[in-house]
Amino acid sequence: MTKTISTKAVMAEPRKPRVIRTRPGAVPRTAEATDEPVNTAVRSTSSKVSVVPLSDALDEKPAARKFSVPRPGASRPKVKPSPSQKTVPVEKAGSVQKDVPVQKEVRVKKGEKAKAAPDGGAKVLAFPVPEYKRRRRIVLYAVAGVGVVLALIMAMAMFSPVLGVKTVVFEGQKLVGESTLQLAVAPLVGKPLPQVTDSEVQELLGSVVQVKSSSIEARPPSTLLVHIVERVPVALLKNGKDYLLVDQDGVQLGSTKDPATASLPLIDGGTAAIGQDTFQAMTAVLANLPQGILSQLANATAKSPDAVELALADGRSVVWGNASDMELKAQVLEALLNAPAPTAAVGKPDPVPAKVFDVSAPRHPVTR
Repeated sequence: MTKTISTKAVMAEPRKPRVIRTRPGAVPRTAEATDEPVNTAVRSTSSKVSVVPLSDALDEKPAARKFSVPRPGASRPKVKPSPSQKTVPVEKAGSVQKDVPVQKEVRVKKGEKAKAAPDGGAKVLAFPVPEYKRRRRIVLYAVAGVGVVLALIMAMAMFSPVLGVKTVVFEGQKLVGESTLQLAVAPLVGKPLPQVTDSEVQELLGSVVQVKSSSIEARPPSTLLVHIVERVPVALLKNGKDYLLVDQDGVQLGSTKDPATASLPLIDGGTAAIGQDTFQAMTAVLANLPQGILSQLANATAKSPDAVELALADGRSVVWGNASDMELKAQVLEALLNAPAPTAAVGKPDPVPAKVFDVSAPRHPVTR
């Protein structure tokens, strides 16, 4: 018995055309399954309804294929699912379980172009790259480019002969001559400025005993400035007929035959005293004395590192003690030496001026 579609039913349908899909290879009802006569003709449908086979609906262009209805008894065509499809089991009354190909969903990341499925399936649209990602990519490329340029510039500066040392200028030297210093740093001439280091210059100047330390300053394109810190002589050390100029560490900086030309205190004991504890204690005291007191000293002696004594040129002496609180001791001693002489009371003899200044305890000095 055939059913007809009424006009009211058609009018009640939504405006959007719907598709009635028929499964390929479906067998029409037979007289054994129902008492109704078999009708192989296609039903007439509304103009708003289109009938498309299921296999055609899976195709990219369903309009290009012609509609066909399988004839009774005809064998169903075998449809091989594409790699982008998967099959799901479908059960039907009176038939075995079949596998129906189902279109596999394909997703594409943003920024990739649309690509057609290998089996001619649906196309996937590509979305444009977000603006912030494009800006970030541009910034990263710019930073990488600047880094490469800086690396090339530094490489050229490190090895380019354009920045080679041509002139070496010294600053701060008083005891050592300019020619001696220039001879010591001669190996640096022609070497690129960025490759010259403080340790290298210090090693080259190590042969000059008057130089205690040094630091360098590059002045492109080809000038190297060397700051010199010289050793300061603090005492004279008698060695036979000569007098050796020594610094706080006992390094011999020169010699003279007339001690009056050096204006430095004399340390007894000869060269054998260098390196001993008493010698180091005396030189440490002399290195911390103000220039006004140092110019009045005649000699320095020490029976032990804790018993350093200084003799002034006018016959007065100073009991210094050990090497502690040297700055405070120097201030107290300078105040005592510059203090006015005491005056006697009326009718009494003048007091004897102090000859010994004991500053071994600087907070409680004693004069006698």
